[in-house]
Amino acid sequence: MNHSGQLARRIADRIRDVNTVGEVRAQVSGEKQVGCISFRDYMAMCLYDPDYGYYRAGSVRIGKSGDFYTSSSVGSVMGEKIASYAAELISTYEGPVDAAEWGAGTGKMSAQILAAWHKLDCGWLPRMTYAVIDSSPVHLQEARATLSSGPDGPELLFLKPEEVDSSKLGGDNPLIIVANELLDAFPVHRVIRQDGQLYELGVALQHSDTTETPDFQYAYMALSDPEIERSLAADGIALLEGQETEVNLEAERWLAYAGGLVTRGSLMLIDYGHEARELTAPHRMRGSLLCYNGHRAHDNPFLQPGEQDITAHINFTACRRAAEASGWNVAYYNTQKQFLVDQGILGDLMAHDGSDPFSEAAKRNRSIRQLLLSDGMSETFKVMILSKG
Repeated sequence: MNHSGQLARRIADRIRDVNTVGEVRAQVSGEKQVGCISFRDYMAMCLYDPDYGYYRAGSVRIGKSGDFYTSSSVGSVMGEKIASYAAELISTYEGPVDAAEWGAGTGKMSAQILAAWHKLDCGWLPRMTYAVIDSSPVHLQEARATLSSGPDGPELLFLKPEEVDSSKLGGDNPLIIVANELLDAFPVHRVIRQDGQLYELGVALQHSDTTETPDFQYAYMALSDPEIERSLAADGIALLEGQETEVNLEAERWLAYAGGLVTRGSLMLIDYGHEARELTAPHRMRGSLLCYNGHRAHDNPFLQPGEQDITAHINFTACRRAAEASGWNVAYYNTQKQFLVDQGILGDLMAHDGSDPFSEAAKRNRSIRQLLLSDGMSETFKVMILSKG
């Protein structure tokens, strides 16, 4: 049995072991009581199961050979602009300043940031500790092979998230954290308003035959965490009848954790999403959950558990609320497009005669156009920069 089948069996065992009950509603057979787990727990197992989870097992997930691209895959421009903004922040401090990329993947953006700092001849770089943080052992291994530090570079750390507390980070030095498409990788709760009541969408078995690879279906269950309803109310969200949405409590809790880790410093969040009002507008009745496999998107999270990415748009209203409650101040918030323009990206366009479409000038110009114009994503992506101390 392949990894997906093994993980499906493990999820099925988890459903059978818990005492949570939900309802499967069908037009023909009516309501049926079933055992279930929350979608949040299902998604967490699909992505982070230690043996078969999408981010814990298998090959590199990012780039041409993976299932999706990030902005670091589109040339080096995004990394350079993040580096220049961070360099200005670092110059305001006296003494050593440390930095980290959280959710660094294979370290490609970190490599771009460090290369840009070398090019800027930042005198503080040799005194810096720079951490590459990722939950995927394969990604960290790739990052170790990609990144190196000579006598003019920082001390490099390669950490799993659970190793951060025992590391040097979060000490006396100010800390700059870059989190590029980190929050969208956290498991989310899915909720729906039905018959005037708020339910959580759980995951149940379609059949109980243990000889087959399990199939899954949604079930209506009571809210598994009281913070779900509090989060929705705090953001002024009142779902319409039949409307679904996602609640990313993990993102709110991570922002609180980062607020405790950083005494002085900044947190740069780059992710796709919207304000709460847009995410729950009447034209968004099914939420924003998407799955990616082989660079193809669909909305069925029950296909090939552990072999596809599962993600949802970020609620930046909730992020701002959670950040400010944890001592952060919002220093900057705008679309990725506007951030890049503010950082002078239009001045980076290079003149060329067009005779060689593979020249460095042509490739860089294409990267800039893609970051600014590609399918409207440059406006769906937001940059939120938080400061503290």
